[in-house]
Amino acid sequence: MRLNVVQRHPWDVETDVLAVTVPTSEELPPHLAEIDRRLDGTLVELREVGALKGSRWASRLLPAQGLAARLLLLVGVGDGEALDRLDARRLGTVIVKQLAGVQARTLAVHLPRVLASGAEQAAVVELVTRGLVEGAEDPSTLYNERSDKLPPELDAVTFSVESGDLEQLAEQARRGRIIGEGGNRTRRLAHRAANDVSPEVLADEASDLAAAHGLELTVLGPEQAETMGMGMFMAVGRGSDNPPRFIALRNKPTLETDARGRLLAMVGKGVTFDTGGISLKPPPNMGEMKTDKTGACTVINAIATAAQLAPEVPLLAVAPAVENMPGPHSTRPGDVVRALNGKTVEVNNTDAEGRLILGDAMTWAEQQGATHVVDVATLTGAMLRALSRYMTGGFGSDDSWWDEVAAAAARQGEPLWRMPILDDLRKDLDSPFADMSNIGTAEGGAITAALFLREFVTVPWAHLDIAGTAYLSKTDPFSTKGATGVMHATLVELALDAAAKA
Repeated sequence: MRLNVVQRHPWDVETDVLAVTVPTSEELPPHLAEIDRRLDGTLVELREVGALKGSRWASRLLPAQGLAARLLLLVGVGDGEALDRLDARRLGTVIVKQLAGVQARTLAVHLPRVLASGAEQAAVVELVTRGLVEGAEDPSTLYNERSDKLPPELDAVTFSVESGDLEQLAEQARRGRIIGEGGNRTRRLAHRAANDVSPEVLADEASDLAAAHGLELTVLGPEQAETMGMGMFMAVGRGSDNPPRFIALRNKPTLETDARGRLLAMVGKGVTFDTGGISLKPPPNMGEMKTDKTGACTVINAIATAAQLAPEVPLLAVAPAVENMPGPHSTRPGDVVRALNGKTVEVNNTDAEGRLILGDAMTWAEQQGATHVVDVATLTGAMLRALSRYMTGGFGSDDSWWDEVAAAAARQGEPLWRMPILDDLRKDLDSPFADMSNIGTAEGGAITAALFLREFVTVPWAHLDIAGTAYLSKTDPFSTKGATGVMHATLVELALDAAAKA
């Protein structure tokens, strides 16, 4: 998809579809007033009959006689104040989703000064582009040919702006496209069924990314993991006929740290299917457990995307991949295992498996020289109940590191809320038979999960629990049912921030 930014009146841009925003204000802004004049008063007529109120994300597609475009797409943006970064991303998604079934090869998006002014203009262009790319993807079409649900494949997108550095804005659009493409790779991989993606297949996907982007690949099988002492990782993986794979990708392996002396490790939970093991889950919605590998899909694609945009920054992505199944070799409730860092853990619930594989993965990442760690995991249903499907919850062991992670999420328009690490709940993980149990009481489940993870990391660490935001069961004007790719862009932004500060 070619990207272009022009300083031109929107009605003069030759394109198949011209997308313009409509506020709820009674008086049309100047650019809409001129479009209305060229359309012989159509917009005013629509307003008078209540068909063009400007309500947020309400859209209408019209013939565009009198304009250089063939079709005019009107998208409501509410009160018309400047878009925040989440809204900018959603605007792009709404625009492209409205084109499903439309025969179009080119699109122009007009960004008036009121929506994208000053320093935020570049961010709005980037995030609208990212939204256009991500909105064109529908994971539900992976295994069928429901092409009628998909927007057309656009050859070119042009942004019409009223002012600004056009070259810089075009570069920001390119960055948004690359991040969006990486997010779509994450979504497709996360959404694939368990009979399609085993731990071995996930390792193959990582191998393909390594070859495409010049990354160093490490894959450990069960024998190597057992020999190294990854008792928690193996406690989850040994129950399935699909053997576990411990996957790692590294960028710039010849450089141990970046210019600030850092090596960021991104660790992602990779449970390719989660039955709950012996502690079997209830049947309703168990099919969605194919997305319990989303954290792993996120980190391996994030390092690939970052390698495209910031190839000079050393990064490490770690993806412990297992299938959690009941079977003759499965870990039983009450079993005691020894973690890679030497601590013993009583496994009182085999459905609290993600924290086990993440713990060994974070220890291994530190052994490889990681100075800062962020993990991404579909970890607890408690987080969904606490913050809903729109907000990712997170924890941080270090205030300054958390602030960096939260700032990266904010710049990419990914809502993130810091949760407290309550040390008073640590006693709920006590075990009379081991150093700790893998599960606490019914209260504060997301917090006790974070407290468990904290036992396996000594460097600045952030934990992102995407259990509520990784998979959507409902649709919105700006979202599609299925895997969302959440936090991929945040991790890439962390790498880009490291490159900028270096």
